[in-house]
Amino acid sequence: MAFDKDAFLTSLDSMTVMELNDLVKAIEEKFGVSAAAMAAPAGAGGGAAAAVVEEKTEFTVQLLEAGAQKVSVIKAVREITGLGLKEAKDLVDGAPKAVKEGLNKADADAAKKKLEDAGAKVELK
Repeated sequence: MAFDKDAFLTSLDSMTVMELNDLVKAIEEKFGVSAAAMAAPAGAGGGAAAAVVEEKTEFTVQLLEAGAQKVSVIKAVREITGLGLKEAKDLVDGAPKAVKEGLNKADADAAKKKLEDAGAKVELK
């Protein structure tokens, strides 16, 4: 008797969640295996890879230089940070300097775009 993979997959497709659960338990008992134990090594391998390619969740908007339109950059810094005029001017004059830290990706991109539109050179760290 040859194994018909397509027929097996078709029958799995028509099973309810409870029937699939019963099937998994029967396979575990029949062959002395555990579905959880089989998933652990795959998870550990994926975890090691995830540690290597860990996605950054917090960003710092770094002002590298103000550029030719310093007044526009100062205004943009004030909008982003809520600083007063003198504090924003000091920040821009002190470039390279962090404008805002601990931002999520979307907020950091928005701040970077606003500063670049004002004429500044900016980098995300």
